[in-house]
Amino acid sequence: MLSLRHVHHIAIICSSYEASKRFYTEILGFTVVGEYYRAERNSYKLDLALNDTYTLELFSFPNPPPRPSGPEACGLRHLAFAVTDIEAAVATLQKNGITPEPIRIDEYTGKQFTFFRDPDNLPLELYES
Repeated sequence: MLSLRHVHHIAIICSSYEASKRFYTEILGFTVVGEYYRAERNSYKLDLALNDTYTLELFSFPNPPPRPSGPEACGLRHLAFAVTDIEAAVATLQKNGITPEPIRIDEYTGKQFTFFRDPDNLPLELYES
């Protein structure tokens, strides 16, 4: 068995680098650790941290193929972020023109959660901790 310590990072290829950069930094609150232009690939790489922990890599590539996706499609279902006040988090999303699903209750934990989408329609979740 492998001795995994934790998830190192999650990589996302975005169709609009500027829109995704704004979404993840200005709306979700990630901080930029590093931003690199890779001329040989005509691609940007943006390293992002959440609460000083390196978490996400955003990539731009010329003409990436669309990925048919939905919460029930095979593969990665969604990314979930913990929040302490889900109503305040939802209000922040709504102020930024993002309409999350109605808040639901996890039948096993009794905690509140909701889903919303990033600029490329990737499913994201807020889960009250």
